[in-house]
Amino acid sequence: MAVPKKKVSKARRDKRRANNSKLEMPGMVKCAKCGEYVLAHHVCKACGSYDGKEVIKQDA
Repeated sequence: MAVPKKKVSKARRDKRRANNSKLEMPGMVKCAKCGEYVLAHHVCKACGSYDGKEVIKQDA
């Protein structure tokens, strides 16, 4: 059974994990109706449309 010979220090462990937490901007696209930025494949919160069609009725 494989067992580590020496203890891995907290600094070394955290350095290895540091690259996993880098945030990337999610895929944002402009809404076809109102032009506001929306997450790709999501309903627009501003106008309630998805794929050019009104899905959620918005109060004016």
